[in-house]
Amino acid sequence: MNNLGPNGFSRRGLLAAGAGLLVGPGAARSAGVDAAAWSPDYVRKIAGTLDVDTAAECAKIVPLNHTGKVTYWYVGPNQASPQIDHDIDAQFWAAFAKTYPNITIEKQSFDYNNVLDKIRTAALGKSAPMVARLTLLWAPELAAKGFLQELRPEDVGYPTDEFWPGAMKSVTWKGKTYGVPTNNETMALIWNGQLFEQAGLDPAVPPATWDELVVFSRKIKEKTGKFGYGMVARRNAGNTPYRFMPQCWAYGGGALDEAETRPGYGQVYLGNAGTKAALQASYDMYVRDKSVPVSALTNTQTENQDPFIAGNLGMMISHPSEYAVMVDRAGKASGEDKKQADAVVANMRYGLIPTGPSRRAVVFGGWNAHIFKPSVVAGKHDMDAARAFVAFMTGPEWSTKLAWSGSNPGNTRGFRTSWMKQRIEQIKFLDVTTSMLTAGIPFPVIPESAEIMNIVVPDMLQNALTGRMSVTAAADNAAKQVKDLLNLG
Repeated sequence: MNNLGPNGFSRRGLLAAGAGLLVGPGAARSAGVDAAAWSPDYVRKIAGTLDVDTAAECAKIVPLNHTGKVTYWYVGPNQASPQIDHDIDAQFWAAFAKTYPNITIEKQSFDYNNVLDKIRTAALGKSAPMVARLTLLWAPELAAKGFLQELRPEDVGYPTDEFWPGAMKSVTWKGKTYGVPTNNETMALIWNGQLFEQAGLDPAVPPATWDELVVFSRKIKEKTGKFGYGMVARRNAGNTPYRFMPQCWAYGGGALDEAETRPGYGQVYLGNAGTKAALQASYDMYVRDKSVPVSALTNTQTENQDPFIAGNLGMMISHPSEYAVMVDRAGKASGEDKKQADAVVANMRYGLIPTGPSRRAVVFGGWNAHIFKPSVVAGKHDMDAARAFVAFMTGPEWSTKLAWSGSNPGNTRGFRTSWMKQRIEQIKFLDVTTSMLTAGIPFPVIPESAEIMNIVVPDMLQNALTGRMSVTAAADNAAKQVKDLLNLG
């Protein structure tokens, strides 16, 4: 019997995705979508039911003949990005130039792991860009430091309730709003059905729990000699918390109490039993079973792509864009490498991230558009030009298109557009990752969040995985670091 549903999503996963959705931090109560009906089927049903005139919407905010200039920093497509991302990036700039022909954009694209430090330095030196598109993890710090202009969706023409509450939480600091969400990311578990079969596992059924994932990873290693799971534990790289924290939350752990219904960010969870159980599971895969790459300590998700397309890695967590990346890589391969790559693409499957004793969880990630205060920007600050640019970027059209291969529109009206319908038809497994939005948990909305997630959490992993500390000592040490950082005593 074929256990796969639409797009190769396991039927067990589809049933889970459709049951009891839209509770918790990622739930939307928006004019753009019906949160109570959220499911892969619902997402497919509403796509293509809305027509949008972006120029007309933007004209209500800033006249289309406005003359001005915007400096803009962002993380654009790179060598690891699928070609479609490069194509749409180019289309975006052409479309904005056509809509606002008299607004000049001076743009710079940076590497993800460098852009925050560059923003910090530039703002301190009063040479920040007027506008930046930054991951939602960074907004509280920049707002607390006084770098960001207050900015609500209404300031660029959109009601706040057209955006996910978790996304709006990320741009809110001490009751004030400092940005507009551009896109929201949720990831899924990806596996190679062929490797599953070779390991004696059902190729259509992913691990249902994190405990099962540890077992599956070990079986793949023992039966095939290939690595079971693409662990990521690099320090100062966002990929690490995006993969460890879903595991941590699933076991009942956390950095603070961010996974609770009403987090107060005054309780540290890194030293609790749930975090230690998640860390132990990672230790078991890395040290005991040796079922993950030794290079996990320095890997980002990009370093998982080569072994996966070569058929040497069984499972990983990532975006729907990984499928497009693998298709691109297979298309560039030749000879025996191409045969192997084509086989991996044909056997590539997506499903829900495993659950744990406490919950199923995924990082409610994404990016926000921010306008910096004139006091930290070099030269003339044209607020109208900046608002026009943000309005264009965050409307239903471009929040959908710019998220094309790997994310979801920040403006939830985007889910209803013809572009969303095209994406669902063209991008295999998109509805799977979209269905994970309801399990999304935002990182703690505090200025110290970036340091906790990018430094303290990876250090905790590395201390345990390298044997510098026991699992218990590593978790307790991380908890103490966070208490000291937040002056919690």
